[in-house]
Amino acid sequence: MFYETGDNKHGLKHDPFKALCVPRPIGWISTVSKAGICNLAPYSFFNAVGERPTYVMFSSAGRKDSLANIEETGEFVCSLATYDLRFNMNMTSAPVAYGIDEFPIGELTAAPSRLVKPPRVKESPAAFECKHWQTIDLPGLEPGKPSTYAVVFGRVVGIYIDEAFIKNGLVDTGAMRPIARLGYMDYGVVNPENVFSIDRPTAEEGMAKLKVRAAE
Repeated sequence: MFYETGDNKHGLKHDPFKALCVPRPIGWISTVSKAGICNLAPYSFFNAVGERPTYVMFSSAGRKDSLANIEETGEFVCSLATYDLRFNMNMTSAPVAYGIDEFPIGELTAAPSRLVKPPRVKESPAAFECKHWQTIDLPGLEPGKPSTYAVVFGRVVGIYIDEAFIKNGLVDTGAMRPIARLGYMDYGVVNPENVFSIDRPTAEEGMAKLKVRAAE
Protein backbone atom coordinates (compact mmCIF):
# COMPACT_ATOMS: atom_id res chain seq x y z
CA MET A 1 0.00 0.00 0.00
CA PHE A 2 0.95 3.63 -0.38
CA TYR A 3 -0.72 6.81 0.84
CA GLU A 4 0.04 10.52 0.85
CA THR A 5 0.42 11.94 4.34
CA GLY A 6 -1.35 15.17 3.43
CA ASP A 7 -4.75 13.45 2.98
CA ASN A 8 -3.79 10.58 5.39
CA LYS A 9 -6.18 8.24 3.55
CA HIS A 10 -4.49 4.98 4.53
CA GLY A 11 -7.69 3.05 5.19
CA LEU A 12 -6.37 1.51 8.40
CA LYS A 13 -7.94 1.66 11.85
CA HIS A 14 -5.25 4.01 13.15
CA ASP A 15 -2.54 6.18 11.60
CA PRO A 16 0.41 3.80 11.00
CA PHE A 17 3.15 6.46 11.03
CA LYS A 18 4.18 6.02 14.66
CA ALA A 19 4.05 2.22 14.29
CA LEU A 20 6.66 2.46 11.52
CA CYS A 21 9.05 5.12 12.84
CA VAL A 22 10.29 2.81 15.60
CA PRO A 23 11.65 2.27 18.14
CA ARG A 24 11.66 5.78 19.56
CA PRO A 25 13.49 6.58 22.82
CA ILE A 26 11.23 8.06 25.49
CA GLY A 27 12.03 11.56 26.66
CA TRP A 28 11.06 11.44 30.34
CA ILE A 29 11.28 15.18 30.90
CA SER A 30 11.36 16.83 34.31
CA THR A 31 11.09 20.60 34.74
CA VAL A 32 10.43 23.13 37.49
CA SER A 33 8.13 26.14 37.23
CA LYS A 34 9.14 29.60 38.44
CA ALA A 35 7.00 28.88 41.49
CA GLY A 36 9.21 25.86 42.24
CA ILE A 37 6.68 23.14 41.33
CA CYS A 38 8.07 20.04 39.62
CA ASN A 39 6.63 18.57 36.46
CA LEU A 40 7.43 15.16 34.97
CA ALA A 41 6.10 13.84 31.66
CA PRO A 42 7.11 11.30 28.98
CA TYR A 43 7.45 12.34 25.32
CA SER A 44 7.44 9.80 22.50
CA PHE A 45 9.24 12.07 20.03
CA PHE A 46 12.71 12.30 21.57
CA ASN A 47 16.29 11.65 20.53
CA ALA A 48 19.94 12.73 20.56
CA VAL A 49 20.89 15.14 17.78
CA GLY A 50 24.57 15.91 18.35
CA GLU A 51 27.67 15.40 20.47
CA ARG A 52 30.62 17.55 21.55
CA PRO A 53 28.63 19.62 22.30
CA THR A 54 25.86 17.17 23.13
CA TYR A 55 22.26 18.01 22.23
CA VAL A 56 18.92 16.28 22.64
CA MET A 57 15.48 17.19 21.39
CA PHE A 58 11.86 16.39 22.11
CA SER A 59 8.67 17.43 20.38
CA SER A 60 5.61 18.69 22.24
CA ALA A 61 2.09 18.60 20.83
CA GLY A 62 0.76 21.94 22.00
CA ARG A 63 1.97 24.26 24.76
CA LYS A 64 2.24 21.64 27.49
CA ASP A 65 3.54 22.19 31.00
CA SER A 66 7.06 20.96 30.18
CA LEU A 67 7.44 23.44 27.35
CA ALA A 68 6.07 26.32 29.43
CA ASN A 69 8.45 25.59 32.30
CA ILE A 70 11.47 25.20 30.01
CA GLU A 71 10.85 28.51 28.29
CA GLU A 72 10.40 30.20 31.67
CA THR A 73 13.47 28.74 33.38
CA GLY A 74 15.72 27.52 30.54
CA GLU A 75 16.39 24.09 32.04
CA PHE A 76 15.18 20.48 31.97
CA VAL A 77 16.29 16.94 32.77
CA CYS A 78 15.65 13.75 30.82
CA SER A 79 15.70 10.52 32.84
CA LEU A 80 15.96 7.10 31.21
CA ALA A 81 12.66 5.18 31.15
CA THR A 82 13.26 1.49 31.83
CA TYR A 83 11.23 -1.69 31.93
CA ASP A 84 11.23 -1.71 35.72
CA LEU A 85 9.76 1.83 35.68
CA ARG A 86 7.30 1.31 32.83
CA PHE A 87 4.16 1.70 34.94
CA ASN A 88 5.62 4.66 36.85
CA MET A 89 6.46 6.34 33.55
CA ASN A 90 2.98 5.72 32.20
CA MET A 91 1.34 7.24 35.29
CA THR A 92 3.27 10.48 34.76
CA SER A 93 1.52 10.88 31.41
CA ALA A 94 -1.81 11.52 33.18
CA PRO A 95 -3.28 14.83 31.86
CA VAL A 96 -3.48 16.55 35.25
CA ALA A 97 -3.85 20.31 35.68
CA TYR A 98 -0.90 22.71 35.48
CA GLY A 99 0.86 23.03 38.80
CA ILE A 100 0.45 19.37 39.80
CA ASP A 101 3.67 17.53 40.64
CA GLU A 102 3.73 14.19 38.76
CA PHE A 103 6.54 12.67 40.86
CA PRO A 104 4.10 11.51 43.59
CA ILE A 105 1.60 10.36 40.94
CA GLY A 106 4.28 8.08 39.50
CA GLU A 107 5.43 7.01 42.99
CA LEU A 108 8.87 8.38 42.14
CA THR A 109 11.59 10.25 44.02
CA ALA A 110 12.87 13.64 42.85
CA ALA A 111 16.66 13.57 43.24
CA PRO A 112 18.66 16.84 43.11
CA SER A 113 20.57 17.53 39.91
CA ARG A 114 24.12 18.91 39.91
CA LEU A 115 24.00 21.72 37.33
CA VAL A 116 20.30 22.54 36.83
CA LYS A 117 17.31 23.09 39.12
CA PRO A 118 14.92 20.40 37.77
CA PRO A 119 15.43 17.08 39.57
CA ARG A 120 16.09 13.72 37.96
CA VAL A 121 14.13 10.56 38.64
CA LYS A 122 16.13 8.90 41.42
CA GLU A 123 14.94 5.40 40.47
CA SER A 124 16.20 5.81 36.88
CA PRO A 125 19.72 4.54 36.07
CA ALA A 126 20.67 7.54 33.91
CA ALA A 127 19.72 11.16 33.31
CA PHE A 128 20.70 14.13 31.13
CA GLU A 129 20.84 17.59 32.70
CA CYS A 130 19.99 20.10 29.96
CA LYS A 131 20.04 23.81 29.22
CA HIS A 132 17.40 25.03 26.77
CA TRP A 133 18.89 26.15 23.45
CA GLN A 134 15.93 26.80 21.17
CA THR A 135 12.30 25.97 20.50
CA ILE A 136 11.15 25.69 16.89
CA ASP A 137 7.47 25.69 15.94
CA LEU A 138 6.93 23.26 13.08
CA PRO A 139 4.98 24.45 10.02
CA GLY A 140 1.54 22.99 9.33
CA LEU A 141 -0.02 21.48 6.24
CA GLU A 142 -1.21 24.85 4.96
CA PRO A 143 1.41 27.47 3.99
CA GLY A 144 1.92 30.11 6.65
CA LYS A 145 0.05 28.17 9.33
CA PRO A 146 1.87 26.37 12.16
CA SER A 147 1.26 22.79 13.22
CA THR A 148 0.48 21.91 16.82
CA TYR A 149 4.04 20.66 17.35
CA ALA A 150 7.07 22.50 18.72
CA VAL A 151 10.57 20.98 18.87
CA VAL A 152 12.62 21.76 21.97
CA PHE A 153 16.41 21.53 21.73
CA GLY A 154 18.57 21.31 24.81
CA ARG A 155 22.30 21.17 25.36
CA VAL A 156 23.29 18.36 27.72
CA VAL A 157 25.57 19.91 30.34
CA GLY A 158 25.75 16.97 32.74
CA ILE A 159 25.05 13.24 32.71
CA TYR A 160 24.23 11.00 35.67
CA ILE A 161 24.90 7.24 35.41
CA ASP A 162 24.26 4.64 38.10
CA GLU A 163 27.69 3.05 38.51
CA ALA A 164 26.08 -0.37 38.94
CA PHE A 165 25.59 -0.32 35.16
CA ILE A 166 29.20 0.52 34.27
CA LYS A 167 31.17 -2.63 33.44
CA ASN A 168 34.70 -2.85 32.04
CA GLY A 169 34.70 0.87 31.32
CA LEU A 170 31.46 0.76 29.28
CA VAL A 171 27.80 1.43 30.02
CA ASP A 172 25.86 -1.84 30.05
CA THR A 173 22.83 -0.49 28.19
CA GLY A 174 21.12 -3.86 27.93
CA ALA A 175 21.24 -4.36 31.70
CA MET A 176 19.35 -1.09 32.16
CA ARG A 177 16.54 -2.49 29.99
CA PRO A 178 15.49 0.85 28.47
CA ILE A 179 12.06 0.94 26.88
CA ALA A 180 11.06 2.58 23.62
CA ARG A 181 7.80 3.83 22.18
CA LEU A 182 6.21 2.00 19.27
CA GLY A 183 2.81 2.71 17.70
CA TYR A 184 -0.60 2.71 19.33
CA MET A 185 -0.23 1.70 23.03
CA ASP A 186 2.78 -0.53 22.33
CA TYR A 187 6.31 -0.38 23.74
CA GLY A 188 9.52 -2.29 23.19
CA VAL A 189 12.36 -3.13 25.58
CA VAL A 190 16.09 -3.63 25.11
CA ASN A 191 17.22 -6.83 26.82
CA PRO A 192 20.86 -7.95 27.21
CA GLU A 193 20.29 -11.02 25.00
CA ASN A 194 19.03 -8.80 22.17
CA VAL A 195 22.04 -6.46 22.08
CA PHE A 196 24.53 -7.11 19.25
CA SER A 197 27.57 -5.33 17.82
CA ILE A 198 28.60 -4.72 14.22
CA ASP A 199 31.85 -2.96 13.33
CA ARG A 200 31.55 -0.21 10.73
CA PRO A 201 33.22 -0.98 7.38
CA THR A 202 36.30 0.93 6.30
CA ALA A 203 36.30 3.00 3.13
CA GLU A 204 38.49 0.32 1.53
CA GLU A 205 35.97 -2.40 2.38
CA GLY A 206 33.17 -0.30 0.95
CA MET A 207 34.99 0.26 -2.34
CA ALA A 208 35.92 -3.41 -2.56
CA LYS A 209 32.27 -4.37 -2.20
CA LEU A 210 31.36 -1.86 -4.91
CA LYS A 211 33.90 -3.42 -7.32
CA VAL A 212 32.53 -6.90 -6.62
CA ARG A 213 28.99 -5.78 -7.36
CA ALA A 214 30.09 -4.02 -10.54
CA ALA A 215 31.76 -7.20 -11.76
CA GLU A 216 28.68 -9.37 -11.22
